[in-house]
Amino acid sequence: MKKVVTLGEIMLRLSSPDHNRFVQTDRFDACYGGGEANVCVSLVNYGLDARFVTRVPSHEIGQSAVNALQRFGVDTRHIARGGERLGIYFLESGASQRPSKVIYDRAHSAIAEADTSEFNWKEIFDGVDWFHFTGITPALGEKATKITMEACEAAKAANVTVSVDLNFRKKLWSSEKANQVMSKLMPYVDVCIGNEEDAEKVFGIKAEDTDVDHGQINHEAYEDVAKQLIERFGFKYVASTLRESYSASDNGWSAMLYDGEQSYLSKKYDVRIIDRVGGGDSFASGLIYGLVTEQPLQEALEFAVAASALKHTIHGDFNLVSKEEVEVLTQGDGSGRVQR
Repeated sequence: MKKVVTLGEIMLRLSSPDHNRFVQTDRFDACYGGGEANVCVSLVNYGLDARFVTRVPSHEIGQSAVNALQRFGVDTRHIARGGERLGIYFLESGASQRPSKVIYDRAHSAIAEADTSEFNWKEIFDGVDWFHFTGITPALGEKATKITMEACEAAKAANVTVSVDLNFRKKLWSSEKANQVMSKLMPYVDVCIGNEEDAEKVFGIKAEDTDVDHGQINHEAYEDVAKQLIERFGFKYVASTLRESYSASDNGWSAMLYDGEQSYLSKKYDVRIIDRVGGGDSFASGLIYGLVTEQPLQEALEFAVAASALKHTIHGDFNLVSKEEVEVLTQGDGSGRVQR
């Protein structure tokens, strides 16, 4: 069985129910999630051994976050304990022309205050095939940046394939700071994943003649961005999700994968959105699954896009679909007919 490690922050998510605005709700639905944790859950659902590395407080809320991962079979043995608080984010789900809104309350969270000495990377990467992180983790502060760098160095020393989802978050850091930090991490990366704005916001590489807000995607421009990323950092593969935002409720969803010589384009799905949080993570996990199990590149890409299309229909951060359900969609059955 292939083994994957991810490093990041798991958070408590508090969302206003029924598409209510923050100012009109008097209760919040609670669940747990976070970029790399979401990837882990998906990979376990696909039959892989997935280990999540983070730090959570030793109190009951920290344990509840760990329990949420263990419920789905994620290996949590390398989660460190300490710190005062678990990060929180508040979600107001948009609809139609009203966009969703996220408010973070994660300053001084347990992982942001962690020390490199709390993680035994040699032990963590023993027998592991793949390591995944996102740009969110080093954005949490200097300590988190150091931990991410040590993890990347250890992964390379152990001959582990490394992937990154750039995941630029303007509420966490500036483009200038992201460029400075992420450029130092990229030499360790084999597979780079992003969306329509990550390459521009992090590295200043823009896809020309593209306007996702009006459903205009220039595939040649995305291929050019991928070429520039490979030329600058030496990635083996660059993948980009292609989201066409018709409204907060309806999106076009597809992706591109570039291997340095050829680009692969996926089928496009028109998705009616129940919950788009975790959509990019579900794409990343689907792509990791396809690549680590050595599927042909087109098949790996189609699996990733179908998996993430399904995620848009599921409440919560985690993509709770099986490998078989994804494969049904890749084979063309998107009818949504009742399964009896």
